[in-house]
Amino acid sequence: MNHSFHIRRSTAILAVVIAGLVGGLAASMSVTHTVPMFVSSAHAATYEQGAFTTFAPVVKRVSPAVVNISSSKVVKSQGGAGGPEGLFEDPFFRRFFGGRMPQQQPQERRAESLGSGVIVSPDGYILTNNHVVEGATQVKVSFADQREFPAKVIGTDKPTDIAVLKIDQHNLPVLPLSDSSRAQVGDVVLALGDPFALGQTVTMGIVSATGRSLGGAIEQYEDFIQTDAAINPGNSGGALINTHGELVGINTAILAGDGGGNQGIGFAIPINLARNVMDQILKNGKVTRGFMGILPQEVTPDMASAFGNPNLKGVAIAEVEPNSPAQKAGLKVGDVITAINGTSVSDVNQFRLQVAGMPPNTRIDLKIFRDGHEQTVPVTLTELTNQNARRGGNNGDDNDDQGVNSPQGEKGALPGVTVQALNSDLRQQMQLPEGTHGLVVTDVDQSSRAADAGLQQGDIIEQVNRRPVNTVADYNAAVKAGGANGSTLLLVRRGAGSMFIVVQPH
Repeated sequence: MNHSFHIRRSTAILAVVIAGLVGGLAASMSVTHTVPMFVSSAHAATYEQGAFTTFAPVVKRVSPAVVNISSSKVVKSQGGAGGPEGLFEDPFFRRFFGGRMPQQQPQERRAESLGSGVIVSPDGYILTNNHVVEGATQVKVSFADQREFPAKVIGTDKPTDIAVLKIDQHNLPVLPLSDSSRAQVGDVVLALGDPFALGQTVTMGIVSATGRSLGGAIEQYEDFIQTDAAINPGNSGGALINTHGELVGINTAILAGDGGGNQGIGFAIPINLARNVMDQILKNGKVTRGFMGILPQEVTPDMASAFGNPNLKGVAIAEVEPNSPAQKAGLKVGDVITAINGTSVSDVNQFRLQVAGMPPNTRIDLKIFRDGHEQTVPVTLTELTNQNARRGGNNGDDNDDQGVNSPQGEKGALPGVTVQALNSDLRQQMQLPEGTHGLVVTDVDQSSRAADAGLQQGDIIEQVNRRPVNTVADYNAAVKAGGANGSTLLLVRRGAGSMFIVVQPH
């Protein structure tokens, strides 16, 4: 049986039905705050004869610090409120009327949404998700004892989906913060929040995975704790706690089937990451991140062999941005970064988190593998901005239409691949910037090893076995010269980025 799954925010939107997905109000200001850090608790769950018998003492103590957050914003929709009582938006109504739906003019209406939040300081600072309050014109915080207070959005960070709110209250209950780097697969955790606007609810599960990344499907920077504790719409921004009642993470999303709702796969932002973002917002009014200026790609076993070192681990540099810290430091396409400041680099997501987590103007020492030898290269980071941001870790899943209209060209030395040297007409047809060099792939035999490796029509081959190629003759000579273990290492430009592809011999 085939199942389709979707990443869903765990925020409830109140309309005709409760659905998931909202967003935040960007505002920032510098404030003085007092936030508890790494406070351990002496009150843990009751444990008898090898099993937990009750979590009641923990839940009773921490639940007052978990709040409901409601926000409202003005949105445009077809037909104002969607017809009488929202009728035109009702899925049951649409199933029968389909394309015969009345044509409505877009009108403004107010959308209400619900999420959760966690009080982290006695003077009213609250952590939640950015998508809970994004775009909101009004935010309200409700306690389990029915008290309600207006909240101000102090600041948000969309790349990590964190927001910091403030209510004008004092002597509030707080959740002590754990050290999420100590979370292990198998740890028992509890999720607290307000699913489906039912009221505060507690569910139990375990940590299913740590350091989880979904390739940017949820956030730009992902380092999720995965859990099977039930998380549903309305849980966004709520607490994931350990059995000592310490805050381990901020619940943010679920992997849901067609019917939506909990499938036993939920994701929480580790509190270490959330705390770092919160501290920057409170201290500086914004979040700053380090910028290096490369497009990293994970080194696969095939790539390691093609680079001449089967045991090589790290991230390969597929592109170096002009005038970036990386270029100024002398980093080159094809270098493999194996460590940062002595800490091994294991994958692209970890690498991006390490670099982004460092302040601008930080000097770092990179250990790199180049041309069969290791060396250390110092790099001084600058600040990541909207202008210089790149999607690190783009492994070529984005296949922009390159506009190759017909399989012209000639079959070269690589079996199953037809190529054509770039000229001014092709550059114009493919809307490539002047100066782009290489050969365009005009056809790929789908039964070939090149197709198996992921080479596609419209790709631009810039290098073959680490040699730049500008003509078919260059290309053929580089392929015939061969690479490690008889494989062919291609540097390919696809869309806005470049990547390495390894074609194995027949």
